Amino acid sequence: MTVIGNLKPARLAALAAGAVLVLAACSPAAPGVTASSTSTPLQATTQSTATASASPSASPGTSATVGALVAGFPQKLLPLMPGATVISSSFDKGATPATVALVASVTSPTAAVVDFYTKELEAQGFKAVPGEAVGSVASKDFVRGDNETVNLAVVEAAGVSTFTVGANVAAESAK
Repeated sequence: MTVIGNLKPARLAALAAGAVLVLAACSPAAPGVTASSTSTPLQATTQSTATASASPSASPGTSATVGALVAGFPQKLLPLMPGATVISSSFDKGATPATVALVASVTSPTAAVVDFYTKELEAQGFKAVPGEAVGSVASKDFVRGDNETVNLAVVEAAGVSTFTVGANVAAESAK
């Protein structure tokens, strides 16, 4: 595995949150569990429009939501794959670099998800880094310039691909 740059706490937290959301999306929700502004990342959600409240350690430009693209989400940078349903999204435009994450699911095979995002990112000047998986999870990394990165991870179960796309990019790229 090649590591590019240093992970900052905000990036690591975004990556961890994305991993938790992917795992939660692959697990059935517990009966009667609902989302609220006080829910923890490990709780399953059954409502699709809850918005996360800012934590004391979150930067002022951070926003996240469940079941929709958060306001200001840079759809040009990370477009939603056609036919996909948003599970959650987040955007920290105040961080340097800006941090963007999308968790979604689609009834397409893993290869179709990887192909879609590879084409979209390469069209924006990102280059794929060698490697196609981490363990049994499809995972692809992309870089642009010296410090812009995107990671795509896809888990497929029962005909549904759940994917996370996370990006750390220059603020001007997150539009």
